[in-house]
Amino acid sequence: VLLADPTISDILVNSPYKIYIERAGKLERSGVTFNDNQHVMRVIERIVSSVGRRIDESSPMCDARLPDGSRFNAVIPPIALDGPSISIRRFGKNPLKLDMLVQKGAMTKEMSELLKMCVKAKMNIIISGGTGSGKTTLLNALSNYIPEDERVVTIEDAAELMLQQPHVVRLETRPKNVEGKGDVTARDCVKNALRMRPDRVVIGETRGEEAIDMLQAMNTGHDGSMSTIHANNPRDAMLRIETMIQMAGMKLTERAMRQQIASAVNLVVQATRLSDGSRRVTFISEVVGLDEHEVRVNDIFRYEREGVDDKGKVIGKHRAAGKKPALLEQLRISGFKVDETWFERQED
Repeated sequence: VLLADPTISDILVNSPYKIYIERAGKLERSGVTFNDNQHVMRVIERIVSSVGRRIDESSPMCDARLPDGSRFNAVIPPIALDGPSISIRRFGKNPLKLDMLVQKGAMTKEMSELLKMCVKAKMNIIISGGTGSGKTTLLNALSNYIPEDERVVTIEDAAELMLQQPHVVRLETRPKNVEGKGDVTARDCVKNALRMRPDRVVIGETRGEEAIDMLQAMNTGHDGSMSTIHANNPRDAMLRIETMIQMAGMKLTERAMRQQIASAVNLVVQATRLSDGSRRVTFISEVVGLDEHEVRVNDIFRYEREGVDDKGKVIGKHRAAGKKPALLEQLRISGFKVDETWFERQED
């Protein structure tokens, strides 16, 4: 019943009798229930077995993809103390375009036009944000502007990207089998993708040691690559990439590591879910080089929160940071004309 409702974006089963749904960015309790824990377990086992995965006491957590593209996660005892738990993240049949995000107030027309140009000009883009902030929605929207004559290889843990181009090869990671063998990691997929003659590599989410391979791809002729990352702001995103490089066990000095990041990443787009459930692009920032102790990031646009109204709705406005971005030169060389008045700070 809940999966048939297109207005629901998340379905969260805490117990047979406690099911929550997210609708329009807000959580609410559903009136739907299961019979008991065994009923929940049967549903989990049916879904997991249908996609060739397994879940049992020795492997009590599982990620999977439902036939409609929804992302499915299950956790069972002994890890889940109150009985089996299910989390389903749903994605719309028709991915949102940037123009629709402008209509919804997620960004301004100027921000969307700049992002379109940056994708077409083959800049490397990181989309940063928390859980449920709209990172995948934004990545899907940006991917619409990849030219159709380019070969794109996508890498994901659970396939949820919906690229519309004709020349796309999709790779999906695989967990260990019953014998504890046969896993294919994101790092394996990135390394293999580079042998597939891609024009661009799109990684659904960078969360571990594959970060170093992603940066090397961006630094070795695969311009225009994109990925998402969990971080609270563009500066935190740079620190998070540093941490992930260290996870790979690379013997790099801090400065060498930051040089890799600064030369690979051009743009960071920050997605945020606000307290009223609405989603906004809160920063578009460019990576401009190195300071003594960090990768230097300059904001181009930012969302400035001004308060909350009587109904709990967040009041705020997107504003230019007031500084002409360094990437204008790269856009000009790529043949784009940018209205420089976009970047002038407008005070109320």
